[in-house]
Amino acid sequence: MGSERENMKHLIVSSILVVFFLTPSLALMNISDSHSLDGSVGTQSIRVNAFRGTVSIRDNNVLSEWAGALDYKNGLLVAKLFSKMACILAKIDQAAFPTLDDIVKALDHQALEHYPSTRGLTYTVLPSRVKNLAQYGMPIKDMCQEVPTYFARQQKEGTALAVDPDSCFEIQLLSFMGLSICGEIPGL
Repeated sequence: MGSERENMKHLIVSSILVVFFLTPSLALMNISDSHSLDGSVGTQSIRVNAFRGTVSIRDNNVLSEWAGALDYKNGLLVAKLFSKMACILAKIDQAAFPTLDDIVKALDHQALEHYPSTRGLTYTVLPSRVKNLAQYGMPIKDMCQEVPTYFARQQKEGTALAVDPDSCFEIQLLSFMGLSICGEIPGL
């Protein structure tokens, strides 16, 4: 009986020590498993979360300040245009956008010159306003909940722009992709 009690004490003490020493290392492992990478290019701060399939961007250029996110898992682009006090939500053309891996490599400064500058894509703002931001995920809801949010549609390459080119807001994604968001935002 005494030896069983002694074994039980050793088992309990060993378990406590394992929990005590293992818990902090598991917490650290969990943080590193999020696969996030922070970086900056020019006036942009960029955060990549490969686990969630998202890229968050903040451009502090005083002439064209904006914040945005690319949600690769849901195929969405959102851009909050501070000068327009509005958000724009659009589908990502996966073939035209850089991959998460491209963005990670660019942030690692692994030869930005390997990513040729694109002509860019043009999106036309539609008059329809997004009514339920929550259905597009919390990051989009959190970014756009205080301003009106509108859908935008990618302009097909080679088609004439049906809006005034002076109404376009130019966005540069890293150093290799330009986007134009064109059209009048209703109510402004």
